[in-house]
Order: sequence, then structure tokens, then C-alpha cells
Amino acid sequence: MTTTQTPNDRPAPADPQAARRPLWDRRFTLYFTARAVSLLGDAMMPVAVALAVGALYGISGVGLVLGVWTGTFVLLVLFGGVFADRFGARRMMVGADLVRVFTQGVLAVAFFTGKPPFWLLVTMAALAGAAVAMFLPGVNGMVPLVAREPQRANATLKVADALAHLLGPALAGLLITLTSAGTVYTIDAGTFLLSALCLALIRFDPAATPARTPAAADPRTRTGRSLRGELHQGWREFRARTWMWAVILIWMGYGVLVFGPLIPLGSALVGARLGPNAYGLAVSFLGAGTVLGGLLALRLRPARPLAAGSVAMALYTALPLCIALGAGLPVLLAGHALGGAAIAFWSVMWATSVQTHTPPEVLNRVTAYEQAGSVSGIALGQVLAGPATALAAPDRLLWVSAGACLVGCATLLAIPAIRTLHRAVAAVHPPVAGPPPRA
Repeated sequence: MTTTQTPNDRPAPADPQAARRPLWDRRFTLYFTARAVSLLGDAMMPVAVALAVGALYGISGVGLVLGVWTGTFVLLVLFGGVFADRFGARRMMVGADLVRVFTQGVLAVAFFTGKPPFWLLVTMAALAGAAVAMFLPGVNGMVPLVAREPQRANATLKVADALAHLLGPALAGLLITLTSAGTVYTIDAGTFLLSALCLALIRFDPAATPARTPAAADPRTRTGRSLRGELHQGWREFRARTWMWAVILIWMGYGVLVFGPLIPLGSALVGARLGPNAYGLAVSFLGAGTVLGGLLALRLRPARPLAAGSVAMALYTALPLCIALGAGLPVLLAGHALGGAAIAFWSVMWATSVQTHTPPEVLNRVTAYEQAGSVSGIALGQVLAGPATALAAPDRLLWVSAGACLVGCATLLAIPAIRTLHRAVAAVHPPVAGPPPRA
């Protein structure tokens, strides 16, 4: 399939002044604060669910609660992209945060007052998953609105993400041990309230807003389209970019063969060989590596970002490989740190490419399609990990994961549309009279 060219798809000349532009203005500071506290709350939740729900309803209860959350997200995320483009990303994100304040607050009260009924846990998981489906598509669309140089912003946000996932699980476990699950859910509700407040305080000026076509800039035109029509337009834009849909197809394979089975298989093998504390330490080193990868992405500005990211992803092979080999603790920690750095660097290159090569008026819908594809692969890999152990030992399955990782990287580099995609600079609309557009 040929790739449809748009103005943002053409290679842009290097901008030597970009690295010297101020990043931490009021808009980006508020957005960064919103994302940082929200990410911390998100990072605490898996541990809280595993410990609190697991103690009451066992492994099957934990799996069902998490499965309902993930399933609801996958089912609704495409609609979240449409609504973010139609009503504004910021408006949808604030609304989603307030819904999660409600869900986490209800669960906090339920845990403080006794044993929450299982139907309540499942219902709140479904509502929270729906809220995330409305929230995440707008994350990509907001970055060009709050930052003059998207790559620096994405790298900075990736560091915050890594730190949150480094500190959040440990904090959740400590709080549940010292207090109760209700405390964790209360703090989580507070993070979403602070996030909503920061997002609501962001103000845009026309000069900082990416260019939009006249039709897209007119709210009456956006809201006059049918939901099906807007979904179809987002699909056309996604499908028209060979580099984008090709990456997502490969990423779905990664989800099934690498990312999905890695946690259940890796935790079981490392725990059996070196003890549960070793796996927790390995996850911490994964987070530390992610911080380093984000910092590296702040410094490097490759002319072909996806090619550079594909080379970095080859290093991710070290993570499943060190577990499959039964490596000792030092090698295990080094493998996790290397894997974290690789995935962080790729993530920044990918997010920046999507943001700068996609027309702003459809960016949220395109983001929804790529998120739906990526998450569905991981969910399928998680579901299949258990049954697969009946066919082969966990260490042999991780050998498959390591091989799939290398094959995926080679495939990324073999596709010209991915390998040759050049770095682009997000277009900025010149100042115009009138009120700032919604975001």
C-alpha cells in the first residue's frame, strides 16, 4: 500500500534552535504535573488490585477485575479518539479524570468500611476502563499544544512515567502493609483530582495551537459528522500511513509473543530460581533503565527516528533472554535495565513521529487506533501465557519471546516506509484574531 503524503509527512529541516527553546513554560508545567501525578496513581493500582482483591477473591478475582478493565478500554478507545477530536482532548481528559475520582473514591470507602462486594469491584473496573479509553487518545494530541518541541516533551514525560512505575508499586505495597487498601484508593483518587485541576487550568493561545483545516476548526462541522463517519475518517488516516499500520501489526505480534507473556512467565521463573524479592528488584531496574532511556531521548535527535528506535529495540532482547538463560542476579538486573532503556527510547521516537506526521484534526482518532491495536496484542498474550505452558516449559517460551523480538526489529528495519521516515517538526498556526480553539 502506498502512503498518502500530507504536509506533515514531508521531511523537515533540522531546527537548531529547538533544543534551546524553553520547555517549562506554564502550559507544559501544568500538563507535566497532571500526567506525573496521574501516572503515579496508575502505577499503584496493579499492586493494590493484586494484594487487596487477591486477598478477598483470589487469583481468579484479580484476573477478572483486570480483564474487565482492559476489555472495556479496548472496546471503547476508538470512540474516545472520536470524542477527543470532536469535543477537545482536554475536555475529555478532565471528564475522564473526574470519573476516576468517583470510581477510586467509591472503592476507598468500600475498603474502609468492610469487604467490598465483587460486583462493585467489577463495576468500578469497567467504569475506570471506560474513563481511560476517553483519556488516553488525547494524550498524544495535547503534547504539540503544550510543548514547542514534541520530542523533548515526550522524553521528559517518559522519564516521569518511568519514575512513577519505579516508585508507585513499592509505595502501594508499603501503604497496604502499614494501613489498608482504602488508603491507596484514596491517594489514587486524589491524583486524578489534581490531574483534572491542572488540565483545567491550562490556557492556550492561537500562536501555540497546531494548524487545523477550516473544516476541522469549526465546531459545527465536527459535531455535524456522524460517529461512524468520524471513525471511518480516523481509520483512513491510520491506514494511509504505511509506516504506522506496519508498526502496529508488528507491535501486535510483540504483544502476543513478547510483552504479554513476559510478566507471568518471567515472575514465575525468577521467583522460583532467585526468590520473589529478586523479581521485584528486577522490575525496579527495568524502571531505572526506562529513566535512562528517556534521558537519552532528550539528548539524541536522529534524522530517522523509527530506524533509530528499531535498532534500540534490538537491545530489548536481553530482557527475555536473561530470564530464559537462568542468569544470576547481576546479569538479570543488567538485562532488565537494558530492556527498560530500549523500550523508553523507542516509545519517545514513536510518539513524536505520530504527533508530527499526523494532521492535528485527526491525531486523537489515529492515536486511538494505534492504542487499540497495541493493547489488544498484549491482552491476548497475557491470556495465552497460561495455556502455552502446557505445550512448552516457561523458559522455552521465553526463548521464543527473545527470537520474536529480534525478528520484529529486523522486520521494522526491512520496511522502507518505517526505515526511511524522517524527523518532522510539528506545524504551528500563525496568530489569528478570535478566541483560542478548544483543546
